[in-house]
Amino acid sequence: MIWGKHMNNLEQYTNRRTMLKLTWPIFIEIVLQMLVGNMDQVMVSRYSQNSVGAIGNANQIMNVLLLTFSVISMATTILVSQYLGSNSYQRVAETYTIAIIVNLLFSLIVSGVLVVFNQPIFQWMHVPKELMHESSQYISVIGAFISFQAIFLTFSAFFRSNAWMKESMYISVVINLLNILGNTFLIPKSGVVGAAISSNISRFVGVVLIIIIFIKKSHIKISVRWPKPFPVKQLKSLLAIGLPSAGESLSYNFSQIVIMSFANTFGTITINTKVYAGMFAMLSYLYASAIGQAQQIVVGYFIGAKMLDEAYLGVRKTLNSAVKISLLISTTLFLFSSYTFRLLTDNPEVISLGKIIMGIEIFLEVGRAVNIVLVRALQGTGDIRYPTIVGIVCQWVIAVGGSLVLGVLLDMGLVGIWIGMAMDECIRAVIFMFRWKSGKWRNKRIVEA
Repeated sequence: MIWGKHMNNLEQYTNRRTMLKLTWPIFIEIVLQMLVGNMDQVMVSRYSQNSVGAIGNANQIMNVLLLTFSVISMATTILVSQYLGSNSYQRVAETYTIAIIVNLLFSLIVSGVLVVFNQPIFQWMHVPKELMHESSQYISVIGAFISFQAIFLTFSAFFRSNAWMKESMYISVVINLLNILGNTFLIPKSGVVGAAISSNISRFVGVVLIIIIFIKKSHIKISVRWPKPFPVKQLKSLLAIGLPSAGESLSYNFSQIVIMSFANTFGTITINTKVYAGMFAMLSYLYASAIGQAQQIVVGYFIGAKMLDEAYLGVRKTLNSAVKISLLISTTLFLFSSYTFRLLTDNPEVISLGKIIMGIEIFLEVGRAVNIVLVRALQGTGDIRYPTIVGIVCQWVIAVGGSLVLGVLLDMGLVGIWIGMAMDECIRAVIFMFRWKSGKWRNKRIVEA
């Protein structure tokens, strides 16, 4: 059994070396997955600044719609981790099969939405006319083959639940190398369409590789036939976990679309500054995201095995590490922001505004590190609804409301928008810290041994 192989005693679960072994492959994989979309922006920036804004707006929509797949993928990670902790292998097999079927169906719906309705969505986001055509081109090509991403995310959830982080990381390396190679040849000829085609080809290769490796490594097989009788109970369990779990992320990404629509009203300079600042900001929270996902898997195992005190201790250590690293990276990015922004643009207005934004980003990232780790931990215990409700309320009242008041009504522009987002992250961080210390998650266990 995979967990028995990797973590066969309590000391292994709680020491830092084991968490590091789980975290660093996830960290690299997240970096590489994000680079697929961001590398498109970086490489087209050599040819057109408008193309940068076009892909940035397209990716904002993609991030929201991709969360339809994370409804099942996130629930799969939580459920499978707890099932493995309680040695319920038949339930694991059923969960695998249902996850693939449902995400494939979701991907067909999402693909249709992206291809048919992308222009009305961009119009609602106030995308400037000079960016509209390229935004529509890029998202239409990516959206037509979004099933590749749905399948990959589903199998990636299987891999993480089984602690096969390195294998998933290696596949992401291949995907990125192929994407960069494809962009090199296709972008000069076809612009944003070439970038989209390159991304689709690289992701298709990734899907083929991850399926082959899963078949070779897993002793729990996935049925290629429609299950009879259909495991309705498993589907209900996945949706009961996945819908609220993804609800917090869906709310966040949808609120970011609304905030992007505010930024779009200030013109191309503000749009590009937000896109570039967002790319650099990801470097600050990638470690927190990686260690949060690793900790969620371990928490799921602990909860399945009824080891509640060990779960509490592990999360406390993880939180301390995530906050320190995020603070260090965000501070470094602020200090060197004048140089890093010059790597992507020579516009002095973008560089000057970017430096101010990266200063505010330090406070935002401390709060975000706390939120990433504690939301993942609460979800791993089965405490699903609380972080969802808190997230939705704070993201819309504080982040969106604050951005509207400070950025638009008080005419502070992107600076006001970033202050509003920082306030949201910091206030939610305080709320989730109180929730974790209260111990109310201790009776939220999902599966039975």
